[in-house]
Amino acid sequence: MESEIIAHLFKTEYQKIVAVLYKIFGLENIAIAEDIVSDVFLLASETWGMKGLPPNPTAWLYTVSKNRTKDYLKRNNLFQQKIQPQLIQSSDLHHEMEIDLSEANIKDSQLQMMFAICHPSISIESQICLSLRFLCGFGIEEIATAFLSNKETINKRLLRAKEKLRDHKVKIEFPHPEEMMRRLETVAATLYLLFNEGYYAAVKDAKLRKDVCLEAMRLALLLSENEQTNKPFIDALLSLMCFHASRFDARTDENGAAILYQNQDSGLWNEELIDRGKAFLNKASVGNELSKYHVEAAIAYWHTQQNDTSEKWENILQLYNLLLQLEYSPVAALNRTYALFKVKGKQVAIAEAEKLNLSNLHLYYTLLGELYSGLDNTKALQHFTTALKMIKSSSDRKVIEDKISNL
Repeated sequence: MESEIIAHLFKTEYQKIVAVLYKIFGLENIAIAEDIVSDVFLLASETWGMKGLPPNPTAWLYTVSKNRTKDYLKRNNLFQQKIQPQLIQSSDLHHEMEIDLSEANIKDSQLQMMFAICHPSISIESQICLSLRFLCGFGIEEIATAFLSNKETINKRLLRAKEKLRDHKVKIEFPHPEEMMRRLETVAATLYLLFNEGYYAAVKDAKLRKDVCLEAMRLALLLSENEQTNKPFIDALLSLMCFHASRFDARTDENGAAILYQNQDSGLWNEELIDRGKAFLNKASVGNELSKYHVEAAIAYWHTQQNDTSEKWENILQLYNLLLQLEYSPVAALNRTYALFKVKGKQVAIAEAEKLNLSNLHLYYTLLGELYSGLDNTKALQHFTTALKMIKSSSDRKVIEDKISNL
């Protein structure tokens, strides 16, 4: 019983406590903060196992974490040498130090850590790794699995990223007001890619992929709830995540094989998340600025509409036209071609698709195979075979193999 409660509290409270300690100790002393909180949970496991649960286990964890931190600061004399006095209420070692583990300060600390991690001096891949490690609490092995990599590579990436942050003297704090919008856009881009890392990842572990998506949504929600960071494009990003996440369970079968959109069981779509997506999209619809997140959220909304109507695909096509004007991407261009097929038929879509000539993408050949099926099965087979040679994911290979079998 105690072990289950401790495991639950570790999942819900560890990152909250450690976020405040990160802010106190700074990026150069992240390991100290983590060691303190890990020791607190170890003590909880030992103490609660012998004496039973305290009346308020969360309050116990917070109190012991505060006391352990104070003891460490006094013992190592870091208070005057390295710790910024304003982060702890008292500047006199002879007075009681106050470590703020209030809900408001926990949220502020997590947001400030988010801005520190998403610093433009490091690559987007490193920003995602740092986010998974220090904001979401994922272990090195979990991150390696999510990236289809190994622990050594992830450790090196994290080490290089932390060294760069130290070299640039990055602090855990909110950016200056004049810099806030530019940095907020970087944070949003990182969370967008973090969500995609879970949603579109080739890794078979559905729980891990869903956890990555949920963490990206949690962090985006923190931005939406904060007065300084609550901007329309953040709500649009949250809306997009909700719409996509609503179809998460319908995207793969029990063996982890991908299920194409047109074959998904809409009964598995999460209506509560669809409603939340609508609410965030309405909230985002203020002001005069239109971000790519607004347009992608609108496209994702139409994909949650079950009826396969001409109105649905005409709206999706026009939205892709707008998205490509805002920001071109090969995948968006391919998706637009599929919408064009649904509106104007295969011949028009084939002509448009072949102009793209995206020969480095297996999705390009997959789409051409789909479009040629029933019109010229020989060409369809050629395209599906080419796609099959390029695909690494076994679940994606299964989809193409089924297409070839049907031909």
